[in-house]
Amino acid sequence: MIHIPKAEYTRRRKALMAQMEPNSIAILPAAAVAIRNRDVEHVYRQDSDFQYLSGFPEPEAVIVLMPGRQHGEYVLFCRERNAERELWDGLRAGTEGAIRDFGADDAFPITDIDDILPGLIEGRDRVYSAMGSNAEFDRHLMEWINVIRSKAHLGAQPPNEFVALDHLLHDMRLYKSAAEVKVMREAARISCAAHVRAMQASRAGLHEFSLEAELDYEFRKGGAKMPAYGSIVASGRNSCILHYQQNDALLKDGDLVLIDAGCEIDCYASDITRTWPVSGKFSAEQKAIYEIVLASQEAAFAEIAPNKHWNQAHEATVQVITAGLVKLGLLQG
Repeated sequence: MIHIPKAEYTRRRKALMAQMEPNSIAILPAAAVAIRNRDVEHVYRQDSDFQYLSGFPEPEAVIVLMPGRQHGEYVLFCRERNAERELWDGLRAGTEGAIRDFGADDAFPITDIDDILPGLIEGRDRVYSAMGSNAEFDRHLMEWINVIRSKAHLGAQPPNEFVALDHLLHDMRLYKSAAEVKVMREAARISCAAHVRAMQASRAGLHEFSLEAELDYEFRKGGAKMPAYGSIVASGRNSCILHYQQNDALLKDGDLVLIDAGCEIDCYASDITRTWPVSGKFSAEQKAIYEIVLASQEAAFAEIAPNKHWNQAHEATVQVITAGLVKLGLLQG
């Protein structure tokens, strides 16, 4: 399985810190665990920004970046090793693993963050954070700031500026490295194989979830831990529901089936939509529409190139589809 190398995470952190103002600090929390019901959790999926900077796969963690800090610029708060909890929930990196395996310069138990983080923030002029995306963490951040403010009479210096981190981080994420492209291609390759498998299995008398099961099998067999989003397997009229999720209708001869599905690796998603006849043969009407869509895709590909506007591909599809529907008599004009 292809993954992002550790050295790349280091480069990303350094590139971000190079854009930060002098004497500043960036703070970013991991995604929270989502409860499915009672004591059952949803499969954990790391926050994309957190993953981009650290590759650290665990919840209950906080990244702290401090350009110029003498004792290490990258600090990671995370869960400690715990034999009893690891028996239930799986192995943890712990503070030692955070340094050894994930490149942290310094690591502390997440349970100590209230005692340690205010001291790291104190004296820094600017705080970069994911403001507005995590209300609970925003509240914690203000509590840490207020701890510093409460000691201002003793000479403590609270930050005087707060800046949204995503402006810097999301600009960085727009430009993909060679390693990122490899991971994205691998996710796409696995998803292509899954769609082909679903096409080969498709026949009247099955249910939509039968094809979804073929997708899931191919995703996992290929090494992807999860779909990138809820797979859409929609036959007949269901294919007109944009975010159809039931996936439980019977596949009928003469109907089309639309599948919108892809897997993800290390938070890099693939996304493929394809439509085909349940029993393998288009009707004349289905074929006419399909060929217009195919021609529009080919027109779009011809417009995707350096120095072309991103919208040119879309405009090409609009022109081809409009002309095709007018020719069929489904549009007037």
